[in-house]
Amino acid sequence: MTMLETLMKKRNNEELTSNEIETMIQDFTAGKIPDYQISAFLMATYFTGMTIPELTNLTMAMMHSGDVLDLSTIEGIKVDKHSTGGVGDKVSLPLAPMLAALGIKVPMISGRGLGHTGGTLDKLEAIPGYQVEISEDEFKAQIDKVGTAIIGATGNIAPADKKMYALRDVTATVDSIPLIAASIMSKKLATGNNALVLDVKTGSGEFMKEQDQAEALAQIMVKIGKEAGMQMQAVISDMNQPLGNKIGNTLEIEETLDTLKGQGPKDLLEVTLTLAAPMVVMAQKADDEVTAREMLMRTIEDGSALVKFGEMITAQGGDNRVLGNYNLMPHAKFEVELTAPRNGYLSRLDADAVGIASMQLGGGRTKKDDVLDYGVGITLHKKLGDAVTEGESLMTIATEKEDITEIMDYLQEHLVVGDAVKVPTLIHKIIK
Repeated sequence: MTMLETLMKKRNNEELTSNEIETMIQDFTAGKIPDYQISAFLMATYFTGMTIPELTNLTMAMMHSGDVLDLSTIEGIKVDKHSTGGVGDKVSLPLAPMLAALGIKVPMISGRGLGHTGGTLDKLEAIPGYQVEISEDEFKAQIDKVGTAIIGATGNIAPADKKMYALRDVTATVDSIPLIAASIMSKKLATGNNALVLDVKTGSGEFMKEQDQAEALAQIMVKIGKEAGMQMQAVISDMNQPLGNKIGNTLEIEETLDTLKGQGPKDLLEVTLTLAAPMVVMAQKADDEVTAREMLMRTIEDGSALVKFGEMITAQGGDNRVLGNYNLMPHAKFEVELTAPRNGYLSRLDADAVGIASMQLGGGRTKKDDVLDYGVGITLHKKLGDAVTEGESLMTIATEKEDITEIMDYLQEHLVVGDAVKVPTLIHKIIK
């Protein structure tokens, strides 16, 4: 079948066969299909959707378009976690060492931030010397020895997804749930893990602003993973305000370390435990999630998770003295306080606005080759529902610029101190 015939079938909402999808992805990756025809496929998919068999075949074809890691030489069940992203979302950083401290293998291939959401790799690079790019052999050796590694993509993982995403970005098809699901799962399946827990965010600071959209995406990804033979679970969590209290690369490493020392914010710890507990069960280290939570908390109480984080830093060339000395990481020259305009309760704190402000300070990218300023960011002193008094500091802005009037005005426009507030639920739903 020609690509034109494939397009006609998709346009007419007819189900594509496994062979048709595989041929299309192989030819597209090899440069045999022009961008305009794949763009037509993307738009047709946006409007007609995909059946689960179609979506599974698309995901597998994208996965097999490049390298697929073989982690079979590493003993035990390998578990992974993926988040759709968010402001202040640093969950992978405390989660991985907590699990590793329980003897669970946690290979993580993470990404960089683009726009108002931060990237795990960027945060880790605030640690002096930390190397996010290591070879596949080094990656496997570290998983064996330390139990976890957080790195950038090794080799040529899902090149079809990279090419397709570039077209989605310029054809107004980024927000297609089937295409999002295939993009995420093709990369996750290529990493060779046995189990995956998804954190699908919803709210003002997330792409999926409505919960029903987030649930639809989560359910599809769970189905794809199960079709591929993985253990799967998804959590729908809130992103109507930033997660935790610190936004910015160095600041989020600080908050990670605070959490591993038992001094972190409650919301960050709760999301971490909600995602990590099923991973403990999937790895057959506990029979139920209640027991798993108790085991995870002990890794904080006895210091073993903090030690494991230090081992990971050392293994990847970083300076593990940051565990006790945060000043070894970059910090901004100036701090500016944004204060409450009146007495009341913090009733609006838009996550995306805080993320955009941090990006404008230099802590995030507007394009891929932007150079980051690791020391800038925002520390929140109040969260939704907290009582505030006029003139009290709502947040501290760490900046390299003395004059940030425009950023301050922008933040003021996106927060409200009112007389009453409905605090959003942190965990909306769990999909098993």
